[in-house]
Amino acid sequence: MSSTSVSTIAYYLAVIGGILMVLLALLGFFGSFGRFYFGWGFGFAYGGIVTLIMGIIAIIGARNAGTLVWAVVLIIVGLIGGGLGGLLVLLGGVLGLVVVLSKKA
Repeated sequence: MSSTSVSTIAYYLAVIGGILMVLLALLGFFGSFGRFYFGWGFGFAYGGIVTLIMGIIAIIGARNAGTLVWAVVLIIVGLIGGGLGGLLVLLGGVLGLVVVLSKKA
């Protein structure tokens, strides 16, 4: 498997994970916002905001998954974002890191 195909797979994993993070964060945010009116509290929405921001960063950084800095950023974003989308972003970052390290050797 060539390095371009692995970097393409890393790109697709990071984009799909970022989109999932954004969608699930919006669903979680609006779901907890609706509970706010019923007296549950607003604390659950903060996790949705963090996941939303991490998803946007993952979508932006996915095109540069083959560079060292963005591969590390995607790994950190995947760890912070969590969930299925975070796992896909984390895998995309790890594959991007493998591409970068295999080019150096």
